[in-house]
Amino acid sequence: MMKFIEFFSNIAMPLMIIIIVLYGVVERQKVFDIFLEGAKEGISIVFNIFPTLVGLFMAIGALRSSGVIDLIVNLMTPIFNLCNFPTEILPLALIRPISGSSSIAVATDIMKNFGVDSNIGFIASVIMGSTETTVYTIAVYSSSIGIKKTRFVLWAALIADFVGIVTSVVVCRLLS
Repeated sequence: MMKFIEFFSNIAMPLMIIIIVLYGVVERQKVFDIFLEGAKEGISIVFNIFPTLVGLFMAIGALRSSGVIDLIVNLMTPIFNLCNFPTEILPLALIRPISGSSSIAVATDIMKNFGVDSNIGFIASVIMGSTETTVYTIAVYSSSIGIKKTRFVLWAALIADFVGIVTSVVVCRLLS
């Protein structure tokens, strides 16, 4: 069974390309011209979202290097201790909605410090799987189609992230 899965994994993309080309030929479409039009559209989307991405990456870098995350964690720790919320995952909970790569670095650090089989490691893993890089996703999607007002989308998505984080902690505590 594993050999079949490995074989199918290796041929999936080439097979998909062949199917698309054959479909275009059967439908008497100019496949290469359609491909070029799609590539041109993709490049224009990249040019539209590039300033947003640069600004977002600069903000993330400034946030991480300035120590603001550590300051927020230190200020929020007493409050979260009262709620019996594991403060070890607080940096992950704060950075996950902003940056995927930064949250992977924070989760990896949590795994190194507490172990992958620890309760904290388990919670961090579930948070990584049940939340999204909200700010990044909204920035990319809204800038690619020209939406300027994202206030309500941002709030709804951040509330969903909050629910995902709290649910991750609750479920992991129930299962451990």
